Amino acid sequence: MSCISIVCKQDNIYIRKRKQKINMDKYKVVIVDDDEDSLENLSFELRKDARFSLEGTARNGKQGKKLIAKIQPDLLFLDVEMSDMTGMELLQEMRDCVAWNMRVVFYTAYDKYMIQAIREAAFDYLLKPFEEQDLKDILVRFVKQVEVRRRTVVPVGIPLHTGQTFIVFTPTNDMRALRPVEIGFFRYCSDRKQWEVILNNQPPLVLRRGMTADQITQYSPCFVQIHQSYIINIDYLMLIKDNRCILYPPFDKVTELLVSKKYKKELQDRFCL
Repeated sequence: MSCISIVCKQDNIYIRKRKQKINMDKYKVVIVDDDEDSLENLSFELRKDARFSLEGTARNGKQGKKLIAKIQPDLLFLDVEMSDMTGMELLQEMRDCVAWNMRVVFYTAYDKYMIQAIREAAFDYLLKPFEEQDLKDILVRFVKQVEVRRRTVVPVGIPLHTGQTFIVFTPTNDMRALRPVEIGFFRYCSDRKQWEVILNNQPPLVLRRGMTADQITQYSPCFVQIHQSYIINIDYLMLIKDNRCILYPPFDKVTELLVSKKYKKELQDRFCL
């Protein structure tokens, strides 16, 4: 099947428009970078891989936000330092807008940002100027993770709101990667004064001391506080009976999730319950 591609420039955004699509299974990619040479080099290499479709590029954060919202890419290559904002600021501003599963690769010449990139839940990190093999390794790992996710069995009735992988820190300062779909709820342990996360078929994971409820709910829009001591994954909520949340399997045996008066109205207003 033939395909005609037209590259249009609109306000520093470059979007490839197709009259026909050759492969509906291609992964959509967007690049946001204010360095023209770096952007062109990455664009050139990405076009070599038939599994990926470079849908657009932007040269600043403001236009990048518009492009990301329009394209909803599977994979985003994001510069750390741009003229109008940092890549971290862009992600923070779009946190509540990204409802699809988008993986982020920070693309920068400054390796000092690596730890912060991990904390911002980046999928990976590509240093400028990059080696061709480094990019290939990232793309291979991306495809493998997507394939594994597609094979994951999700309980019937549960929407697949996997969200972006994020990093939490344990009391021993280890970094643990989590996805919302693994999490049933968070529980505050008053004796230890620490939050712990209740996972599917795994022991509870104690989080680093000092972690707050506000920080937890910022990880994903599906994390909703129902009580001073509980934050649930709303995607597992089946019903609220006698002011207690009943969850879908595998968390259906949990009976402790009491909804307090303080949070009940917020829950009703937010989800029209």
